Amino acid sequence: MKIGTPLSPSALRVMLLGSGELGKEVIIALQRLGIEVIAVDRYPNAPGHQVAHRAHTIDMADAGALRTLVEKERPHLIVPEIEAIATDELARIERDGLAEVIPTALATELTMNREGIRRLAAEDLGLPTSRYAFANSLDEVRAAIDSGIGYPCIVKPVMSSSGKGQSLLRSAADLNSAWDHARDGSRVDRGRVIVEQMIDFDYEITLLTVRAQAADGGIGTHFCEPIGHRQEQGDYVESWQPQPMSETALSRAHDMARKVTEALGGRGLFGVELFVRGDQVWFSEVSPRPHDTGMVTLTTQHQNEFELHARAVLGLPVDTRLRNAGASAVIYGGLDEKAIAFEDVEQALAVPGSDLRLFGKPESYVRRRMGVALAYGDEVEDCRERARLVAARVRPVSSSN
Repeated sequence: MKIGTPLSPSALRVMLLGSGELGKEVIIALQRLGIEVIAVDRYPNAPGHQVAHRAHTIDMADAGALRTLVEKERPHLIVPEIEAIATDELARIERDGLAEVIPTALATELTMNREGIRRLAAEDLGLPTSRYAFANSLDEVRAAIDSGIGYPCIVKPVMSSSGKGQSLLRSAADLNSAWDHARDGSRVDRGRVIVEQMIDFDYEITLLTVRAQAADGGIGTHFCEPIGHRQEQGDYVESWQPQPMSETALSRAHDMARKVTEALGGRGLFGVELFVRGDQVWFSEVSPRPHDTGMVTLTTQHQNEFELHARAVLGLPVDTRLRNAGASAVIYGGLDEKAIAFEDVEQALAVPGSDLRLFGKPESYVRRRMGVALAYGDEVEDCRERARLVAARVRPVSSSN
């Protein structure tokens, strides 16, 4: 793939569909390699809009609007970064030769919908997963639980991101609220959910898996060290790398991640989520793009997940080696307000071996992720403690103060 000069006829143009904090870092990584980047999101002044060569605000689930924009911008590559996209239209765009979709249009369609990827993993590839069922109504959710999934269980929309719409049900008393929460948290289809058996796991990991150039010139599979993470209400609040695992569990994790990403095809970075208990491993989900828990790689790896994705997308070699241990902790908005400010950043960065990112989102909510604290060092637990301290020291305040 030939890389030209941005904003010239020779430019290699990449369009990101979704330009939040993860997309912003991908854009920066692409621009460092001389790529002209077009950032697209559903709201103006998204984080990626602030650093791209050009920015657009559209409803990406609107097939007509999506096609019109692609025909206008004529990107060489389209990189989906969120779920709420007209995937059928993406397939037509790829089929008509307007652009190449990363990793492929089919992979994007399968992974944007929990039903598609779960059926691929469990039914086509035979990977171990929790027991599950799909439901279109509250009555169907109740029937699925009563027929063998049981309590406790998880209910999620088939299309959502970052834990949105996810609930843990401990008894039938939780059914109504879980159903309503799933409908409210869905990105597109508000009437279909997955009901999952709760696995008694020791920990869960994200295994960043990269399909990129191999030594023989073909596409090879490369793995980062496993990332451990902790969630609250289905949303990540801290992550660390590396997560200790037995050799057997790690080998099984690699095997599952290789099988599912090879089945999806294409190239790029995939965030493969797995549950682990002892030597046992269960597949959970996969995203064909950088993962929120992988922000820890900003301070742990020679090439972070965003650089890995950019290089893989462009057909360049990658380096997944770990440089040191590290941890990340979420910085929340704490306020429901537009254009908030942050105080005590200097006190946060006074913590030894620390760093942070403030995403620049134009509107804050109490539980909206507005930044991430990072810490690096020799021991994971020490890094976790310092990352939490950095996050706690950053103080969101009203812009009117």
